[in-house]
Amino acid sequence: MHVPSIAEALLRWLRSRSRGDARHDLGAWGEQRAAAYLKAHGHKVLYRNYRAPGGGEVDLVCRDRRENMLVFVEVKTRTSAEGGRPSEAVNRDKQYLIARGAMSWLKLLDKPEVVYRFDIVEVVVGEPEPVHIRDAFLLPPPYRF
Repeated sequence: MHVPSIAEALLRWLRSRSRGDARHDLGAWGEQRAAAYLKAHGHKVLYRNYRAPGGGEVDLVCRDRRENMLVFVEVKTRTSAEGGRPSEAVNRDKQYLIARGAMSWLKLLDKPEVVYRFDIVEVVVGEPEPVHIRDAFLLPPPYRF
């Protein structure tokens, strides 16, 4: 099959260009593809890889220009979808970390009336474009803003 060979070639290339972890490099490549996709579809990327003090993380913080909404985006990148869709990895624990990062970001804004949502962008090597899942999950308990 053609797709696995593309995935293997990408991983070989990522390993050859970096002394770092190939998984980290694959994730960075996926985040770049996701950001480009979102920009082409009306989003402005405000920040990448936001890490909240005390824990919590958001891959991309965006503004959806069409809806004038803040969007916290989790990007999941995989070399194939054979083991399931990448979004399936965004379990309750991961949602909690994303929410902690998002709440930290909102506190920086000091504007609790800001409208926001949580999206996931799946990037799979060999697929023609990322899959954007809007409103992928709600703010998990015990969070309130």
